[in-house]
Amino acid sequence: MALKDDHYTYRVTWSEEDQEYVGSCAEFPSLSWLAKGPESALKGIRKLVAEVVVDLTMEGGPVPEPLAAREYSGKFLVRVPPEVHRRLAIQAAESGVSLNRLASAKLSQ
Repeated sequence: MALKDDHYTYRVTWSEEDQEYVGSCAEFPSLSWLAKGPESALKGIRKLVAEVVVDLTMEGGPVPEPLAAREYSGKFLVRVPPEVHRRLAIQAAESGVSLNRLASAKLSQ
């Protein structure tokens, strides 16, 4: 079974502990699929997600929206210790940019 429009965020990584590839989906963090090959891990997690979406739909439960389809404002709040805030404010002032521009540049590195 496959989803008609599968826009979920998948990742395949190697598990040293399991000695297999692990397929995972960001929107369904409790799900994973182990397989000997990376392609099989991706195929397995996609099939599992499709089955869970069908189950959730049939039960009337909420189905997570794909990350790729979500709207982002470009704003989020980050709390840092006061000494980090001070150090960043000084760096921004010395660089002649706003604290926001300095933080944005550091986050996008």
